[in-house]
Amino acid sequence: MSISATKLPSGVVELVVDAPPVNALTVRAWHDLADALDTAGRDPDTRAVLLRAEGRGFNAGVDIKEMQRTPGFDALVGANRGCYAAFAAVYDCPVPVVAAVHGFCLGGGIGLAGNADVVVAAEDARFGLPEVDRGALGAATHLARLVPQHLMRAMVYTCREATAAELHAFGSVLSVVAPADLRAEALAVAERIAEKDPQVIRRAKESLNGIDPVDVKRSYRFEQGFTFELNLTGAGNAHRDLFTTGSETR
Repeated sequence: MSISATKLPSGVVELVVDAPPVNALTVRAWHDLADALDTAGRDPDTRAVLLRAEGRGFNAGVDIKEMQRTPGFDALVGANRGCYAAFAAVYDCPVPVVAAVHGFCLGGGIGLAGNADVVVAAEDARFGLPEVDRGALGAATHLARLVPQHLMRAMVYTCREATAAELHAFGSVLSVVAPADLRAEALAVAERIAEKDPQVIRRAKESLNGIDPVDVKRSYRFEQGFTFELNLTGAGNAHRDLFTTGSETR
């Protein structure tokens, strides 16, 4: 498992998540990703960040197996704090973050993509929140930045997924390309941003965050509270057990 950072000559920092088999991140990995984003943003020579992943998909959310094999609630609390830190690091990064999404973008992946400044997707990308089937809630805050309100609600309630083509039609995905062309397309966008005056771009990012109609950090934290309630009532643990044993039904 690794999260690597490479500073390119253009001033773009390329962050790559590679956590086989499905890029479902452990508690430590979520915090590592947040740290990598914070480090990139603090560097005055960073002009933009490209966030992408290797393997079968962009991100499958939290590592539920880690959560279920860890006694007590440490992993549950850790995953919530780790996701919060990583999502906030994308949003608060002083330079624009371009997310390159392929394959599945689920759960925590929605938090990353939804808080990114620009999303470029492969034709095979699909976006969804399986949280209801996992006895949890969260990242509807970020899904609402990707799809219209009523579709967001339907996707939360039914765990329906949306395609890259649908999100492109909504305007939340900038472009859709063949999987083989994804990195090049996303990097080209990041490098176009990197060509601009860095002082102006950093102030532009700050100003756009300042006029956001929703405080994404507060609203996400509100959602997380219901996950803890579901866990206290037993529903969360029951659904996670069904997932880890492969017994869940649709």
